Amino acid sequence: MTRRALILVVPALAVGLAGQAFAKPNFTGDWKLNADKSNFGPIPPPTAMTLNIEHSDPNLKILTKQSGAQGDMEYEAKYTTDGKESVNKFGEAEAKSVVNWDGDALVNDTKLSINGNEITIKSKWTLSEDGKVLTNNAHLVSPQGELDMTQVFEKQEKKTD
Repeated sequence: MTRRALILVVPALAVGLAGQAFAKPNFTGDWKLNADKSNFGPIPPPTAMTLNIEHSDPNLKILTKQSGAQGDMEYEAKYTTDGKESVNKFGEAEAKSVVNWDGDALVNDTKLSINGNEITIKSKWTLSEDGKVLTNNAHLVSPQGELDMTQVFEKQEKKTD
């Protein structure tokens, strides 16, 4: 290869590799809560919880299914990861969220009102290096006080028929 060709190719490769190094994680998949590795603080953990996530940046859609002492719940939320406000309904509560990237983590700032109580939740989602563990660290502020919780989800393999 000539010297001139190397001068053109090397920077192009460097830009391409840099783009790969800074690629954002993709949270798409079916995820199951590992309650033993999670910490819900004083809140009783659900008996089961799954997330079905469709992530095509900047669009993020999450279907949550949860079972516990308060029965079975299922809800869907749609967000964008570009810092624009998203509005979702969780039962009677309307949640306003802003989701954006902080390095390779997704940060979600949510405000909602439940029975007249204003609640704010700041959560940070990260993926393990192998992409098989999703960790959600959340800080909740309500009139009853503040609490931190950690939810650890494990990626489920697609079932083949």
